[in-house]
Amino acid sequence: MYVSNGHKQPAVLCILKSGDRFLLLKRKKEPNKGKYTPVGGKIDPYENPIHSAIRETLEETGIRITNPKYCGVMVESSPTNYNWICFVYLAEIEHIDPPACKEGTLEWIGFSKLFGIPAPKTDWHIYKYLVDNKNFMFNIEYDQELNIISMREEIENKLLVI
Repeated sequence: MYVSNGHKQPAVLCILKSGDRFLLLKRKKEPNKGKYTPVGGKIDPYENPIHSAIRETLEETGIRITNPKYCGVMVESSPTNYNWICFVYLAEIEHIDPPACKEGTLEWIGFSKLFGIPAPKTDWHIYKYLVDNKNFMFNIEYDQELNIISMREEIENKLLVI
């Protein structure tokens, strides 16, 4: 994990979708070890978010995407070194056998099963907004133990239930 000194680390998530299934990564290291997440990672210096989403997807899956759709931003704030600004993209891809990944295991998960798998609570809201075809701006605040204190969707100005 990086040391932020309270500064936000820019990152991307790229959700890979085929029909009603999502290709998710069961992470083998922190953050979110053992949980299912979209592929993604830190934005490199001088790199813009969409190019980072394309690069991270290729690096983690070997899948070359060309035109991911911007979906929203997730800002995570804590009194620890867990502080992120994450740009979220969606890429529709053909269904393929899950490729090998050094970050963990890639698996296809159907939408109906997304809410029953171990995943960050924030991600469940992302999937719901994607399926409803709505953009979002999530503002999440954590306590010292990284428990969610509040999660607000800023476009609709509503507090989300966690």
